[in-house]
Amino acid sequence: MAISEVKRLAQALSQEYNSANPDLAKCGQFLSQLKIALIELSYLTHEERPNNIEELTLARDVLEIGAQWSVRTKDIPSFERYMAQLQTYYNDHSALPASPLKYNLIGLNLLCLLSQNRISDFHTALETIDPEQLHNNPAIQHPIKLEQSLMEGSYNRVWSSRSEVPSKEYLFFIDILMDTIRNEIASCSEKAYTSLPLSDAGTLLFFTNMEDILNFAKERNWKVNPVEQKAYFHSDADEKINIPADQIIKQTMFYARDMDRIV
Repeated sequence: MAISEVKRLAQALSQEYNSANPDLAKCGQFLSQLKIALIELSYLTHEERPNNIEELTLARDVLEIGAQWSVRTKDIPSFERYMAQLQTYYNDHSALPASPLKYNLIGLNLLCLLSQNRISDFHTALETIDPEQLHNNPAIQHPIKLEQSLMEGSYNRVWSSRSEVPSKEYLFFIDILMDTIRNEIASCSEKAYTSLPLSDAGTLLFFTNMEDILNFAKERNWKVNPVEQKAYFHSDADEKINIPADQIIKQTMFYARDMDRIV
């Protein structure tokens, strides 16, 4: 495919993705065609061919849309693949014009690592970021502050960070974090209480409407009393445990006789 045709496809992808109501399936089709076309153009570093700035910039821009598209389609493995390819453009090609999306995507990648509890990978990724951007760029500071809040157990700050996201794509990974936090809070509540009013459970779990509370209660197998407006938790103490008393007594007597022989 000629470079002119690749540019036409890339422009069509950009227009569709950045439209008010993008057709994500159509964007996926464009991306599939462009990945094949860019491979044919040897868009990655090639020993026998000097890098073409125009082609490399075009490839980087396509990969950036692909990373954002992956988040919009909730495809984490695809996002990770796009980010792995983008590292080459961000770290090894200083001659390329600066990308306005670079640090937004790097911040997204940090948040992706946090959402998977890959804390060591998170800190390793921080070490590769320019110190000035690390301390001053809002897109980078957002996941850093989130990680600090998680370490401190300040879940309220994690929840309130939804209103401060650098881009709407960040919400996807924050929602994953919140699901993890809710399940941790629910596990602690089940051990601490036998029941909770639904309104209190909603406050603890950062739910804003009753439907979400009831759906979560169903997932956790809580018994909801609609009259009392309470959720009752399953208790391990309610389970009957059969203890083989006769077998234990016989085994104990056997050990006692052996001890007498030894003495």
